[in-house]
Amino acid sequence: MEPMMTMMKGNEALGEAAIRAGCRFFFGYPITPQSELPAYMARRMPEVGGTFLQAESELAAVNMLLGASAAGVRAMTSSSSPGFSLKQEGISYMIGSQLPCVVINIMRGGPGLGNIQPSQADYFQVVKGGGHGDYRMITLAPSTVQELVDLTMLAFDLADAYRNPVALLGDGLLGQTMEPVSFPPMREPADDKDWALTGARGRAKRVITSLELNPEGLEALNLKLQAKFAAMEAKETRWEEYRCDDAELVVVAYGTSARIARAAVDAARSTGLKVGLYRPITVWPFPHEGLARLADRGVRQFLDVEMSSGQMVEDVKLAVLGRARVDFYGRLGGMVPTPREILSEIQKLMGGEA
Repeated sequence: MEPMMTMMKGNEALGEAAIRAGCRFFFGYPITPQSELPAYMARRMPEVGGTFLQAESELAAVNMLLGASAAGVRAMTSSSSPGFSLKQEGISYMIGSQLPCVVINIMRGGPGLGNIQPSQADYFQVVKGGGHGDYRMITLAPSTVQELVDLTMLAFDLADAYRNPVALLGDGLLGQTMEPVSFPPMREPADDKDWALTGARGRAKRVITSLELNPEGLEALNLKLQAKFAAMEAKETRWEEYRCDDAELVVVAYGTSARIARAAVDAARSTGLKVGLYRPITVWPFPHEGLARLADRGVRQFLDVEMSSGQMVEDVKLAVLGRARVDFYGRLGGMVPTPREILSEIQKLMGGEA
């Protein structure tokens, strides 16, 4: 039997997916363009016996998240660009304390207050570690509302598997898009977390902290964390290739930009140009392997497309390591590239008609 499809806006579908994944604690603060998500959680959480709390600030929300995670429950927070900036200290604390959670950033135009239009200008902040210390977190980049659902479910599982926050990186356009989606059945997470602070009656006490004043001890913790991050890189890298088998030029894009670029690739193919699309699904760990393989087998041109000034392009260049030319096309400040614009760039690069 085909799963039942439901028309839902991206932000709301994300919230329902979190609930289906066993999230029962949500702490947030309204900021456009993700405000539908906390609004949805405010309605749905009491229906499933969960807790919704609108914090007095993003700082408060992320520290509530830390406390809930330390108690062993599945918990989530969400925000948009400037609000996500305020959460960085708490995210670093949770990574240092090895606490699992899911953090959502539905990006908007910046810098500063910017505007409420879609953007991808938070790539550096989320992917490279916007807080202090040597840390990493798996960062998933959906391009459809169905992927918002699927990757949110995955995010909670990965967070528990590695005892580490996992980020989901979307944008205002994806959060506001309404599409048909299907949801898996409701599930309850395992409650056998032998590290959680559940009260020490009848057992030895447990301590969760990111504070280690002894430098030798802190170095040992950092080395343990780095080994965990290396395991994430080895096992959790995800990407999609589209029409790349015989491609002479490959467009590289993630999230909404990849969705638009896919239409440009099809348009280019219809004119006889051999063009493909490489879409990172994890933007950390960045999928260097697939790009390197494309360069090795003869692709000599890559076009990175983003709704930013070109932040992911650095990772594309590192993956290619000088074996191919890497160009960039982007729109800033909440402007969204069109398939026609991307096609024009492809034609220029391939010597075709602009």
